[in-house]
Amino acid sequence: MIPDKDKDKGKDKDNDKEKFLRPIRSFVRRNGRISIAQEKHLQETFPQVELKNDLQNLQNFHEIFAKNFDNLILEIGFGMGNATAEIAENFSQNAYIACDVHLPGVGALCKLIAEKNLQNIKIFCGDALELLQNLEENSLDGINIFFPDPWHKKRHHKRRLINEKFLDLILPKLKTKAFVHLATDWQEYAEHMQNVFAENDNFENLQNLQNLPNFHEKSNIFFRPKTKFELRGEKLGHGVWDFVFIKK
Repeated sequence: MIPDKDKDKGKDKDNDKEKFLRPIRSFVRRNGRISIAQEKHLQETFPQVELKNDLQNLQNFHEIFAKNFDNLILEIGFGMGNATAEIAENFSQNAYIACDVHLPGVGALCKLIAEKNLQNIKIFCGDALELLQNLEENSLDGINIFFPDPWHKKRHHKRRLINEKFLDLILPKLKTKAFVHLATDWQEYAEHMQNVFAENDNFENLQNLQNLPNFHEKSNIFFRPKTKFELRGEKLGHGVWDFVFIKK
């Protein structure tokens, strides 16, 4: 049977169109191996702390969390959740929405939540950009983004999370004086972050207001625990850059 070449061309065009319309992701799903403990807490703990991308739920945070909290903080990309759990434990007066796409990390954070009996974390397992679209305006007191993928190759820069469109998306979700705390160990990405925020008149670099705080002191509202990779990098002389930008 002779193949229908015109028909195949039509399929190729449809595939090209679908690829063009598909949004550019700032992440790649790498589920990896899930440990027995992580699997256990994905089954037992995750259903109790899962935040589903439900518009009705996201418009009323008093029903999402068991009690009222002073501030609502969104963390995008929590890795294995160690820093997230430590911050939430240290600032129990705040509520945290932790967002990531990788199941081993979700399982690991669920394990920490159960062990520490943390009542102020909800987990969204999915694309943070989709979550942000449904969040209520003026609902966030802060956003933490620690060590996002730098996508260091030039052809991949379009995948970087921190860009002009991202700022346009988060701006209406942040309250006045809300913060965005960024950390990266990639100098070129640090410069990119600064440039993106500098070009937006709605944010002010905290460094312009006062000396940058010590992010590793637990008494600091911008407390960020050092990661094991950060400690290893320090021994090798690698740099880490932290920035806090405040919505005017």
